[in-house]
Amino acid sequence: MALTHIDERGKARMVDVTGKTATERMAVAKGRVVMKAETLELILANEVKKGDVLGVARVAGIMAAKKTSELIPLCHPLNITSVEVSFEPDKALPGNEIIATAKIASQTGVEMEALTAVSAAALTVYDMCKAADKSMRITDIRLVKKTGGKSGTFEGE
Repeated sequence: MALTHIDERGKARMVDVTGKTATERMAVAKGRVVMKAETLELILANEVKKGDVLGVARVAGIMAAKKTSELIPLCHPLNITSVEVSFEPDKALPGNEIIATAKIASQTGVEMEALTAVSAAALTVYDMCKAADKSMRITDIRLVKKTGGKSGTFEGE
């Protein structure tokens, strides 16, 4: 399979989607922030000195999804119609799983936007909690589902 971001001379390029039909597309990405149990308890009790960690991280993820083309050089600027970022605290981990869902009606997909949302949300959790726990780890950022477009549905985990 040929890489779509490489031209016939091997040079990086933005894929031309001009002739593609706009369709409804959706992508879901997940990732984890692993931390000390005490740090998770601070977050859940809303006792982190910098404020509402998950609320701020949610907004950071949404904002990052909208700016993906400014961060990833060959991504198309998109008019995203919906971005949702949620958190599933897991005391067994301990930490938070982050889930981002992005939607659009366009000629190209929103996988990178969902992945960027998870990444920015995870980095924000780290930033807001680093005074309490510098050993936090951001892990397992991955695409878990995408629908729409020529390649159809992808489901992984």
